[in-house]
Amino acid sequence: MLLDTLGTARDLGRLNEIAGILIRHGFGETVRRLGLADALEKAGHALHREHAADLARLPPPVQARKALEELGPTFVKLGQILAGRADLFGPEWIAEFEKLHSRVPALPLDALRPQLLEDLKAPPEEVFAAFEVEALAGASIAQVHRARLKDGTEVVVKIRRPGIVEKIEADLRLLDRLAQMAEAQIPALKPYGPQRLVQELARSLRRELDLAGECRSAERIAGNLAALPFVTIPRVHWDYTGARINVQDFINGIPGEELARLDEAGFDRALLARRGAQAVLKMIVEDGLYHADPHPGNVFYLPGNRIAFIDFGMVGRLSPRRREELLQLLLGLVERQPQAVADVLLDWAGDEHGVDLGQLEGEIEAFVDQYHGTPLAQLSLGGMLSDVTAILREHRLTLPADLALLIKAFISLEGMGRGLDPGFHMATEALPILRQVLRARYQPKALVRRSWQSIRRAATLAERLPHDLSRLLRNARRGHLHVGLELAHLKRVGDQIDRAASRLAIALVIAALVIGSSIVMTVETKWTIFGLPALGFLGFSGAILGGLWLVRSIRRGGRHDDESRD
Repeated sequence: MLLDTLGTARDLGRLNEIAGILIRHGFGETVRRLGLADALEKAGHALHREHAADLARLPPPVQARKALEELGPTFVKLGQILAGRADLFGPEWIAEFEKLHSRVPALPLDALRPQLLEDLKAPPEEVFAAFEVEALAGASIAQVHRARLKDGTEVVVKIRRPGIVEKIEADLRLLDRLAQMAEAQIPALKPYGPQRLVQELARSLRRELDLAGECRSAERIAGNLAALPFVTIPRVHWDYTGARINVQDFINGIPGEELARLDEAGFDRALLARRGAQAVLKMIVEDGLYHADPHPGNVFYLPGNRIAFIDFGMVGRLSPRRREELLQLLLGLVERQPQAVADVLLDWAGDEHGVDLGQLEGEIEAFVDQYHGTPLAQLSLGGMLSDVTAILREHRLTLPADLALLIKAFISLEGMGRGLDPGFHMATEALPILRQVLRARYQPKALVRRSWQSIRRAATLAERLPHDLSRLLRNARRGHLHVGLELAHLKRVGDQIDRAASRLAIALVIAALVIGSSIVMTVETKWTIFGLPALGFLGFSGAILGGLWLVRSIRRGGRHDDESRD
């Protein structure tokens, strides 16, 4: 029961508010199927059921977006995450989710003073040489004020809103329980993984609430991009930075939204597009730590055609294995290698029950093959990624969350590049970088390093083997050893037995041919081939051909079994 998991009256009040907003925006049936109305009525809460006519006439994606905006920062963040899930939602939904923003009126400074006194150990007017009372910008989680340090450095002070952690944690508790209920009560939602989405949301929000964590990510990325002198990351002032406040250098440049000013200031827009692509591709493909929200609001253009990235509250992380898979996917798209693209995407999507993987693989191959012969400059890498995820969506397959975020970043990056320079081609910029990274992977030092890592892992496994075997036998003696049988694979077992029987029969025929031909070879006859009895020669030839076929069949069957197990 939902009520059993809600610990406070505040949670019940918030649940009542959520249900009322959903009903007002046309999602009353969803509220009813989740049992929210009954739960709240039992708790003595009355739902407000007004349903404005103008809201009723709006398309469902618009109603969903307006409901998320009204529900507050947790749900706005959820919508922003959903904006990157082209594998779950169609273009009309994605377009609405992308409109979500968390800009809200800034709090007056007096509302922030108690928290600032705790974090800075003194009033801001004493800590800084100058501190602007009016906020530069306000968002649902934090707001930004401009200030100046006593050494004259211009900075921005980002301050987390008081009480926002408690509100978000309450929302996450409710969302977690609602996601469980949604999967149980509405089977059609199960393929979309509501619980996985809530877990992803919780991780993202908790990282964003830690303003010091944002600065640590910024410094790591700044170190990775140190080789690109045209990229600027704001410097962090750690003496004033903590979980609820951070202080970074003020970036005085042209905001990414104000492209018209670039021409007036004499910027080279084509060069800016190329440099931005180089920086983000390096973050993603080489470093595995990247700015996951590279929209124009987080980019500034500086004199000398330099680029500054700000706001590292949302960053993406890719393991070495993921980077290798991504490299194969992007090279497959750019170089039009359909099998490479299909292999990577099928690995990412997983072996979902009820999905015709053969048909899916065929569709992916046909999609990529249609670009065969297309000039590189005419390829839209972001568009191709969007189309591929649409194919997965049609088959009700979902991508892992880190990859969905990555694809969204790629699409945003290409859109920014085209905005700067209509002649910008992401594929043209990506190909040299991808090939360079691929060559680096197979340099002798890299091969030796990976081989050494493999040896260490194998040694560790061998060292632990006696202990693992001992524990296995101990569990078996105690009766705690369980064997699971997956009936869904019985057909595959039957096919394997059938193939084995066929091979055995062929092996018997080959053996008979060898024995019979050996006997025939001892009999003199006028029919010869190369001086040997013809029947014996033909028998041995048939045995050799049969043996080669048998070896080939066994090798192919072994690979097929390995792929089935994977």
